[in-house]
Parts: sequence; C-alpha cells; structure tokens
Amino acid sequence: MTFRHIPWARPIAMLAMLSILAACGLPQVGPNKRQILAGSVQNNGNAHIIAVNDAVARATAVVPALGFSSDFRNAAQLNSDTIRPGDILGLTIWENVDDGLLAGATGNSTPLEEVQVDGEGYVFVPYAGRVRAAGNTPEQLRQSITERLEQQTPDPQVEVRRMAGDGSTVSLVGAIGAQGVYPIERPTRTLATMLAQAGGVSIEPEIAQITVTRGNQKGRIWFQDLFAHPELDIALRNGDRILVEEDTRRFTALGATSTQARVPFETQDLSALEAIAQVGGLISRASDPTGVFVLRQEREEVANAVLGRRDLRGPQRVVYVLDLTEPNGLFMARDFRIRDRDSIYVTEAPYAQWAKSISIIFGAITPLSSLDSLAGS
Repeated sequence: MTFRHIPWARPIAMLAMLSILAACGLPQVGPNKRQILAGSVQNNGNAHIIAVNDAVARATAVVPALGFSSDFRNAAQLNSDTIRPGDILGLTIWENVDDGLLAGATGNSTPLEEVQVDGEGYVFVPYAGRVRAAGNTPEQLRQSITERLEQQTPDPQVEVRRMAGDGSTVSLVGAIGAQGVYPIERPTRTLATMLAQAGGVSIEPEIAQITVTRGNQKGRIWFQDLFAHPELDIALRNGDRILVEEDTRRFTALGATSTQARVPFETQDLSALEAIAQVGGLISRASDPTGVFVLRQEREEVANAVLGRRDLRGPQRVVYVLDLTEPNGLFMARDFRIRDRDSIYVTEAPYAQWAKSISIIFGAITPLSSLDSLAGS
C-alpha cells in the first residue's frame, strides 16, 4: 500500500492550529496586564488603577497602630498593701502572759493562717470579733486588732501578713509560658511584669499581640512595643483578662509567583518587596515584573488622597501597580506597605504566552511530520 505525498497538508494544519489558538485562547494563570488595566474606572470598570510612586507610597503607609486608650494608660498602679475583699491574710498573735486567751500551754504565740477577707471586707479574729480589713493596709489592720485585744489580754503583739488572694487577680491565656490566674502583687502590678511572671510569650515576639480586656473595654498592643517603650505599659486591675496571640493578618498571593496561598504576616510592617520574597519571589521564565498588582479595599480618606479627589465616599476598590523594571521600581516595592487582606497578583509575561503557543504548534507539527514521512514512502 502506497501513500501519496500531499505538499499542502502541513501548511493547512498549521493554519488550522493557529486558528484554534486564536479562537480559544491559551491557558493562563489569570488576567494579563492589559485585561486588568481595561477594568479601570477610566475605562468604565469598577476599580481605580494607580501606579505606585513616592507620593502614593507615603499616602498609603498608614498602618493602624496598636495601643491602649487613655482609660487604660491613666489608671494608677494598685497599692499592693491595700487589703481587698477576697484577700487572704496570715495573722500571728503574741500574748504577754503564760496562760493567754489564744496561746496554748507550751507557747505564747498563736498563728492564724489563711484568714480570708469576706465579701463585706471583714475578718474574724477570736476575742476581737469582726474587724474591718478592706481598704486598710496590713499595718492599719494590725493596730485595729491590737486595740480590740488589749481589752482582753495585756500588751498583745500582732503581726499581719498580706498573702496572695483571689480579690486581686488577673487571668493569662493564649501563647504564654504558663497560662493561669495570677495575683496582683508588688512585683506584678503592671502588664509587662505580669507577662514576665507567667514565663513570657511562647511565640515569635515580633508577631505577638497582647490584648487586655477590662469589663467592656479592650486594648491591644504589640509585645515588642510594650518592651521597647516602657511608657506604653499599663497598671493592672482585678479581673483583667490578658490574651497573648499571634498576629492574625494575612495577604493572598496569586498569579505567576512561586507560591499561591494565603500568607500570614511575618513582621509588623510588611512591604510589597518582602511579601513577594515571602512567597518565593517571581518566576524568572513566567512572571511579568512590570505587572505586579496589589488589590485592596482602600479607605475613603486614603483613596481621595492618592487620587487627588474629595468626592469619593466609602471604601474604594483600588489596584496599585508596581513596575519592578523601573529605575526605582525595587525601592517603590520596598516602600509600599502591604495591609491585612491585600491580594498580590503577578501577571504572566508575554514571553510565557508566546512559549505556550510555540509549544502547542510544534507539538502538533510532530505527528504531521510523521504522516508526511509515511506519505513519501
């Protein structure tokens, strides 16, 4: 059986393949640069397209600061000597007689351990009755008990020790060395000292956040800021709840990047350059360095500032464009700050699309060459 050589078969096949590619398009990781720019407000789209420059980088560099309100900052430190309801006291009473009211036959001192101050602020002492303790210092309570006992026994000597009680405690939970309930004592009156008492944070300090809940108020601060700036430390109050947790901010990386994922922040301030590096950088044979886009729901005041307008109301869809090939493109990427919920999208390079076309065409030509060989045999 013989095959006739058809000289026009290969050109027709190539034209057919090119027609199919033109009609159907090539597979791609997402929209290309031209398609994104076509969706701008200027082209009747729904997003503002803004090229990043020095002015834009400065206007968008506003990162919400963490810190405590004036109610937290202005609260004075608790006086650890002041007795409060729920505190536990230790009492020892000496009597200047051999056979005293409280002392046994073998000694003249009587220890009263773990005497708790009741809800009304009183303690009960034998032969002295109910004595007001809350609001007094241990020295003031000692004098009150002494005055009561002097009516019963000559020259009594009283010692009052303020022990840890449940009247002045805070709870620590989360990524802390030792979770639990801790008393507010002389060495642990402030947030920083209480964290140290609990063993410090158990996560990377740079991304650790401390939240203090007091009643219906809540304040949050970076762990590193708390220790770098002692003036930001606050006094603790009974019932404070302290939560130590990892930074919850995330950004999304998509397109022609080494990794496509939802990525946690690794530092307090994250630049676009650092974010790209965090996902493995661009792909040398696929990424378009002129088409790095940051998609953000921008706040009203920032959107007006970067666009030079005053009429925008409410959050705005903004797409910031970074061109890493410009003379200062890398500096712009270093100065532009990424914020929580940003999406970084890197478009595919035109070369990558062209390479796909060549691969598909020549992949189709190979079988045709084999067919021609058969036809010529």
